[in-house]
Amino acid sequence: MSTEPHDQEPVPMTRRRALLSVSDKTGLGDFAASLVRHGYEILSTGGTATMLRDAGIDVTDVSEVTGFPEIMDGRVKTLHPNIHGGLLARRDNEDHLAAMREQGITGIDLVAVNLYPFEEQLARTDDRETLIETIDIGGPAMLRASAKNHQFVTVVCDPSDYAEVVAALDSNGDISPELRRDLAARVFARTARYDAAIAGWLDGSDFAETLQISAQRQQSLRYGENPHQRAALYAGGPDAGGPARAGVASATQLQGKPLSYNNLNDTDAAFELAAEFTAPTIAIIKHANPCGVASADSLADAWEHALAADPVSAFGGIVASNQSLDADTASGIASIFTEVVIAPDASEAAKDILAAKPNLRLLLTGSMPDPRTETIKLKSVSGGFLAQSRDNGYITETDLQIVTSARPDAAQLADMMFAWRVVKHVKSNAIVFVKDSITAGVGAGQMSRVDSARIAAQKARDTAQHHGWDMPRTSGSVAASDAFFPFADGLQALIDAGATAVIQPGGSKADDTVIAAADAAGIVMAMTGMRHFNH
Repeated sequence: MSTEPHDQEPVPMTRRRALLSVSDKTGLGDFAASLVRHGYEILSTGGTATMLRDAGIDVTDVSEVTGFPEIMDGRVKTLHPNIHGGLLARRDNEDHLAAMREQGITGIDLVAVNLYPFEEQLARTDDRETLIETIDIGGPAMLRASAKNHQFVTVVCDPSDYAEVVAALDSNGDISPELRRDLAARVFARTARYDAAIAGWLDGSDFAETLQISAQRQQSLRYGENPHQRAALYAGGPDAGGPARAGVASATQLQGKPLSYNNLNDTDAAFELAAEFTAPTIAIIKHANPCGVASADSLADAWEHALAADPVSAFGGIVASNQSLDADTASGIASIFTEVVIAPDASEAAKDILAAKPNLRLLLTGSMPDPRTETIKLKSVSGGFLAQSRDNGYITETDLQIVTSARPDAAQLADMMFAWRVVKHVKSNAIVFVKDSITAGVGAGQMSRVDSARIAAQKARDTAQHHGWDMPRTSGSVAASDAFFPFADGLQALIDAGATAVIQPGGSKADDTVIAAADAAGIVMAMTGMRHFNH
């Protein structure tokens, strides 16, 4: 009676053999020594064999097993029946065992292979010849053969798994069927990622006929947006293999409890917004929308202005900085309840200050992402995915078309550019008031643009009341709209709130009517020709 492969115990072999052929030699010497201690004969190739001999370990060259030398600059060395027969033979199948005896094939019980570093090379160069030679052939073939036959063969594709294998040998003298099956699953996941990176590079188009999605789980999350939803954070995706982009998936968490799905989503939104600016800038985010954003001469001043823009909403928010945190800024952030702080770096003094808030999560990324980077964004829909290039649209003052009789002064131009960069990161329909490079009111995610304008103005009035100001900061402000005004009523709501200049994409059938309303009010209007919907 046959059993399921992962439940079938292997037929004992007269001797154990391990084939080690790795690109990343981290920990290999100790691993090989442990295998020898447990009675394994070591087979190896090329540089791996040399390294092991230098470490004092007896090694049999694969060429002695195959009876064939390595040829074609190492392209052909393990692709041989004496190797793959030893990997693929079922030890419970008499026909397989008879074929092994007839052909003089000896079984291989453990394989440790990691692949030529194609993804790392792709991040460093676009030289075709170099990349072609970094495509591993023999490695994936051995890994897949061993993983397919995991009933009888232990396969290791990552140096981080060596300790687990050695621990099993030390504890039980053998590798359990469950661990062999788990290791095999890791192999097929690895070769899938590897092939996806190669396929994406060879295709070369933004949107290939087959979208290769392969990502590595970074951490399991307690739950998703709500407690009844499951969630995890993955690194990679359709752009994996290209230059790494700084962000939440690659950040180092220095302190605080594990991040939730919502924390990660909001932190990503905050960091991408902060990355739009070169001057010291702080962005405070709640539910993926900015409640306060400010640029200033110093980061500490930027924090004070961003907090003052909406101190009520900032409570329990996410804070992103586009520069290394200093002690003064850290002290300000620590003065209120903050869920997450993300920055490219932080001084030791800043780290010490934030460490006094043990529940606050501090993430450091090492650098800022380029807002103009071209990558692909995915959104799942029933039965598939929507894919689009990320919104890396970028304009300068020279791109603006001033469509009103009134012309902007330097301060208005600066605020229009600031507001335009912020509104790009607000959920549509989006309206943002700005004054002196500080947000004054944000209206997000409404079904009507007029409602977004009214909410932004109301937020400004609420903030003024909170601070005891005589009037809201929308008076004399600049306003940005992420899309055109279909009617003049949305513009009128901005004028009523005190805006003296408006920046918007234009392109509406009602543009002439909207421009006429702006001229009648004596305000400035600039059109960008670029929309920034953010759903």
